[in-house]
Amino acid sequence: MGAVRWIRRNLVVLAGLLTLAYMIVPNVVVMVFSFNKPQGRFNYSWQTFSLDAWKDPCGVADLCGSLSLSLRLATFATIGATVLGTMIAFALVRYRFRARGAINSLIFLPMAMPEVVMAASLLTLFLNLGAQLGFTTILIAHVMFCLSFVVTAVKARVLSMDPRLEEAARDLYAGPVQTFVRVTLPIAAPGIAAGALLAFALSFDDFIITNFNAGQTVTFPMFVWGSAQRGTPVQINVIGTAMFVIAVALVGAGQLIGNRRRKSAATT
Repeated sequence: MGAVRWIRRNLVVLAGLLTLAYMIVPNVVVMVFSFNKPQGRFNYSWQTFSLDAWKDPCGVADLCGSLSLSLRLATFATIGATVLGTMIAFALVRYRFRARGAINSLIFLPMAMPEVVMAASLLTLFLNLGAQLGFTTILIAHVMFCLSFVVTAVKARVLSMDPRLEEAARDLYAGPVQTFVRVTLPIAAPGIAAGALLAFALSFDDFIITNFNAGQTVTFPMFVWGSAQRGTPVQINVIGTAMFVIAVALVGAGQLIGNRRRKSAATT
């Protein structure tokens, strides 16, 4: 009975730990197999420990080229979606205009629509316009579907902002630009950063929409899919492990900085 009571008291914690383990296990498998030396083309069974792939992560033709392309696409798409999404979020929250309700509803359409439908629609649009499929069409498509996620993240932050802080800044003779830069923007920054990080991850990881609108351009997800048809090189696991470690390090650094700021604010 004591064990049952302990499980009941800690059921939420146990469920959280099991969910976390379920999410992390695939990343651990990728990390382990990045040190594998397969016998043949397929890296699906453990053979022997090796650092060869880590010493030469670009040893597979076109791998680093596709990775560089995906990083550039994700960076430009993040900048475009973040700038446009932030302006749209502020407009929807702070201003009243015609069709505001309709725009609020349409913003969620790319999030609710199946990716294959959006991909086919964008391809039809580009073909009707006579556009050459490639980097530009992929970038336009990525900005389009990332925009909704940025607007949602920033809008939630703007809605929670206290307007009295901006009113106090204006009472202290701060101009509109100074109020925005010194008060509004710092308060909205966490929402903007969250939207930007989400847009970067979605853009870098996207396959379906990219595959429809890429033409002869090959991004990293498309390279991984194509490689899986012939055999998965170990270098793909190396790149995946490196990105996972970098992402965890950035999140950890953000948490440490946030905790230090809260502690310093509490002591002052």
